[in-house]
Amino acid sequence: MSGRLVGVALHLSALALFVVMDTLVKRLTAHYAVPQLMWARFLFSLLGAALVIRVVTGGLPWRSRAPRLQALRSMLLAASNLLFSTALAHIPLADATAVGFASPVLTVALAAVWLNETVGWRRWAGVGIGLLGVTIALRPPVLTGGAPPHWAMVLPLGTAMLFAVYQILTRKLATVDDPRTTILHTGFAAAVATSLVQPLFWTPPPLGDWLLLASLGLLGGAGHGLLVLAFARAPASLLAPLTYTQLLWATLAGALVFGDWPDAVSLAGAAVIALGGVLVALPDRHRR
Repeated sequence: MSGRLVGVALHLSALALFVVMDTLVKRLTAHYAVPQLMWARFLFSLLGAALVIRVVTGGLPWRSRAPRLQALRSMLLAASNLLFSTALAHIPLADATAVGFASPVLTVALAAVWLNETVGWRRWAGVGIGLLGVTIALRPPVLTGGAPPHWAMVLPLGTAMLFAVYQILTRKLATVDDPRTTILHTGFAAAVATSLVQPLFWTPPPLGDWLLLASLGLLGGAGHGLLVLAFARAPASLLAPLTYTQLLWATLAGALVFGDWPDAVSLAGAAVIALGGVLVALPDRHRR
């Protein structure tokens, strides 16, 4: 199997793990407060990442040249996860995933404004199409016969905005710190912050649920690890559009596990968002 095909397989596997994690979060919100689930997500992800880096490299490069930016980045990820997990307690998995996929579109817009990256007309068209898809996915009354959208539909949009800023900070930190340092700091501040609020939300889990809580962090960590391996074997222009296959897995998981079958409005919004996302994911071609 060629390196590109291996990269594609690793990428698709990572997306499947993310859907499994989100499905597990949605299931566990019936028994635990979202902050407790986020604590487990970041704590076990941090421990897993530290163990792997220690075993593979023989060290733990904690020291950062920009500790405040690292902490801010970690907290942005925690806040985006908090909003998304809260949304999963109220709306279908596929709907939340679709709106959350506005993040790549917003990242391109922020990169043009904040990082002064050159963005061609086709990618700007993708931004516009993606935002149109978000509008559809939010289910405005004109598309639902006057029925107002569920209030929780706004939460994945907040997730997309926060994650877009998170992505921009990731790009900036890539020129400052060792990638291993950034990986370790990804969950560090979030794990500390969520640990501090546990007395307010803690529900003692039975032994079986401890395994599920640990799985949240391990699934997330493994998924991000597979993404790193995938992008080392295949170009981003090939892999990035495949990210939107996660919408298919989320729709299937929502239908099979929770009985949430998407309607025409949800499918249309997801399709338009995916189209915009594919346009912004493909690199611009500049004439010499």
